[in-house]
Amino acid sequence: MKVYKTSEGIVVESANRFYSPAEKNWDIFINDDAIYEKLKVLIKSHASETGQPINIVAPIRSQELWACGVTYLRSKIGRQEESKTSGASDFYAKVYEAERPEVFFKATAHRIVGTGGNVRIRKDSQWDVPEPELTLVVTSSGKIIGYTIGNDMSSRSIEGENPLYLPQAKTYDGCAALGPCILITDKPLSPETNIHLRIIRTGKSEFEGVVQLKQMKRQQEELVSFVFRECSFPSGCLIMTGTGIVPGNDFTLQAGDEIRIAIDGIGELVNAVSGEW
Repeated sequence: MKVYKTSEGIVVESANRFYSPAEKNWDIFINDDAIYEKLKVLIKSHASETGQPINIVAPIRSQELWACGVTYLRSKIGRQEESKTSGASDFYAKVYEAERPEVFFKATAHRIVGTGGNVRIRKDSQWDVPEPELTLVVTSSGKIIGYTIGNDMSSRSIEGENPLYLPQAKTYDGCAALGPCILITDKPLSPETNIHLRIIRTGKSEFEGVVQLKQMKRQQEELVSFVFRECSFPSGCLIMTGTGIVPGNDFTLQAGDEIRIAIDGIGELVNAVSGEW
C-alpha cells in the first residue's frame, strides 16, 4: 500500500485503486504503529474510494528529517577522497567500522520539497551531488511503518574542506527531497531492492548508478536506535539511511539538471536543480 500527501489531503493506493481515509491530520495519520492493519480495513471496505492523487507534496509535516552517513563502502571511499586535503579522511574510515554510526539532523518540512519540486545547490559551493537514499518512516515509539525515497543534497566542497562544516554542507533551503509516496508494509524490504540514480543534463544522461540494499553495512533498526537514543519525536520522524551511489570526483550538479531516483516497490522521485529558493 502507498500513501500520498497532497495539497488536498491524504490518498491511499492499493492495487491501482485509491482511497481517502477518514483521518485528515497528517501527523496523527502517519504516527500510528497500527497503520498497516488500519489501511487494510479501509481498503477492504471500499467505502471511501477517490481519484488518483494530484498536487503531490513531500510526505512530511511536523516530523523532523534525520540522516545517517558512511553506511555504504562507496560512501566511505567518497568521503575519504573529498577530505584528503583537510587531513580528515581517517575520520570516515573510523566511523564506517565504529559501533556508533554517523547521525545528523537534516531538515524540517519547510526546507524539503516533494517530487516535481526544485532542490538547490548552495551559492557558496563548487562541488555538489545528490545522494539517493532509502528513507525510513518511523513512529514516535520507534517503529518503522514505511519507506520513502530521499535525496540528501550535499556540498562536497564544503564538507571536504573541513568535516566540522557538515551542517552547512547538508542543511539549507531546498536541501532535500522526499516522495513521491510512503510505502506502508508489515515486512522489511528485500535486501535485493535496487536504488537507481539518473542525472539528466540538457536532455542527455550525465550520470547513472545503481546499488542494492544488501550493500548497506548498518541495519535499519540499528540506525533508528541511535537516532532515538536521546531524542524524542512526538510526531515520529524520517531517517535517511545513507547512499551507496557517489558520482566521480569530476562530476558536480548544475542548475537545470534533473535528478531521478527510483527504488523498487516505492516509485520515482524527480526533481530539478536550482540555485534559487
